[in-house]
Amino acid sequence: MAMLREIEALGGAHAICLKDTRLKSETKIEEIPADEAVKVTFKELGLDTKIIKALDDMGYEKPTPIQAAAIIPALQQRDVLGIAQTGTGKTGAFTLPTMHKLTKGRARARMPRCVIVCPTRELAAQVAENVELYGKYLKLEMALLIGGVSFAEQDRKLMKGVDILIATPGRLLDQFERGKILMTGVQTLVVDEADRMLDMGFIPDIERIFKLTPFTRQVLFFSATMPNEIKRLVDQFLHQPVTIQVARQNMTAETVTQRIVRVPSSDSKQKRTALRWLIDKEDVVNGIVFCNRKRDVDIVAKSLNVHGHSAAPIHGDLAQSLRTQTLEDFKGGKIKLLVASDVAARGLDVPSVSHVFNYDVPNHAEDYVHRIGRTGRAGREGDAIMLVARLDQRNYDDILNLIDMESIDEIEIPGIEDFPKDAGKRRSGRGDDKRGRGRGRNGDRNKSRNRNSSENRNSDNSQRSKAPEREPVEETKPRKTESRRVAPKRKTNVDEPTKSVSNKTAERNNEKKKSSEKTSRDSSSRNSSQKEKSSREKTPRETKKEKSKETSSSKGSRKNQSQGKSNSRRDHKDGKRRYKDTLGENKTEGFGSSMPAFFKSSLK
Repeated sequence: MAMLREIEALGGAHAICLKDTRLKSETKIEEIPADEAVKVTFKELGLDTKIIKALDDMGYEKPTPIQAAAIIPALQQRDVLGIAQTGTGKTGAFTLPTMHKLTKGRARARMPRCVIVCPTRELAAQVAENVELYGKYLKLEMALLIGGVSFAEQDRKLMKGVDILIATPGRLLDQFERGKILMTGVQTLVVDEADRMLDMGFIPDIERIFKLTPFTRQVLFFSATMPNEIKRLVDQFLHQPVTIQVARQNMTAETVTQRIVRVPSSDSKQKRTALRWLIDKEDVVNGIVFCNRKRDVDIVAKSLNVHGHSAAPIHGDLAQSLRTQTLEDFKGGKIKLLVASDVAARGLDVPSVSHVFNYDVPNHAEDYVHRIGRTGRAGREGDAIMLVARLDQRNYDDILNLIDMESIDEIEIPGIEDFPKDAGKRRSGRGDDKRGRGRGRNGDRNKSRNRNSSENRNSDNSQRSKAPEREPVEETKPRKTESRRVAPKRKTNVDEPTKSVSNKTAERNNEKKKSSEKTSRDSSSRNSSQKEKSSREKTPRETKKEKSKETSSSKGSRKNQSQGKSNSRRDHKDGKRRYKDTLGENKTEGFGSSMPAFFKSSLK
């Protein structure tokens, strides 16, 4: 009750909101209007004097409605669920109370005391800038962990000790898996733009980060919309949170003038011409052009530069250093138009954006709210213009249902139907032009190809008919290649009488005698060679072997018998070798020197 009395003393509307939040089961939570006058100041909220001094230097005296409603319960270590559109001051709602609590104590190596998780690198860098501005008089260490940056500098800061760690989910988990971060010392966990995390597929990573932190940590959970998946996360990981809802959910800012342009077709060149016409006619100080696809971002930026407009692209495929430099040039006024994908639709605090152009109707209606939220910030007026083609009607209807409007004012561009198109040239080149790449069934290219082939056939036939007739040539059959050489036929003289069987047997006997003589000759030559070898001088190894043989001869008759068997095996082998050597070479006509001797006997 003492806490409620304190809150009642600070302001009526905020006290009602917090009372209803405390008694959530009994009463319905009321919304806080975005333009409601706040009666309290930062000094009355109980923030540290050094933080108030930094806010005075920036010119901030009173908080925004969501800051006034969220700072007090955050200072009391309660979980906070903030539902507010972009540009309402959510960053200050969670950074100011967190920095106030971290003034006591000190950081330890690899153990951050506060972790702020953001969906994109640009949003994380924006939060880091605000932390530096709010805490310039405080001795707090801050580190920024985003992709596209070297690990070395980040590791150095983590080892030194960090009070506030601002990171994207992917890089945070990478450093944890590398053992560079210990999540056991986290006192406050902040999740910013939770619905954007859902769109980008980071919900599993967010669940893992929640489980890595201690159960006693404080959670500050902020989102522009509340889909069912986000509600499930809140019910699972937040403990009796204070719910703060600013303005109506999914409502656009009243300071933004919304208009559309009806485009006859979805042709990209026609849409680029219409976009340039709008930029020339409108009083554009600086603006952001949003596209659905990264490829269109590069094409539109190049088209604007070609036609004399200062433009630069920014999307997720560009290097982090280039993206940072492009944003700095846009904030500094060096670039008039920033052509971006939805990576720049959340959390970029560029207060002086006068126009937002939607080159494409966003696929998700919630993205329209965040895109046009880049203009009309901090009470300034802004203009939002969207190109709507016939195929975009369904997405356009979803946007109207989301923002609860029947229609949006239209701008008529005279002669927009006559704007040039890309598709017209491609169709003429493929269909009518004979030099095109048409490959249709009845295309000119196929006709010419068929006509040329028929003319060639006719000319060939006429040349064949004019050619003189030649005498028929006898065709010679190709010789069959055989793997085995065929023996030549034996010459037979008709005059000689056939030989008798007795003559054949006599010839065979003579051949056997010759072969036996040859084998005896070979054996004698082999014996002589062995004698020559024995006559040579014996090496020391051979003399050693002979001595061992002499000593072994006295061991008994069994060894002699075994030696006899081995000798008989050796003789058997030598006999086989001799049998092979006895096959002499035949000098018969037609075989050459490679004809074995047994062919001679078989042929005879």
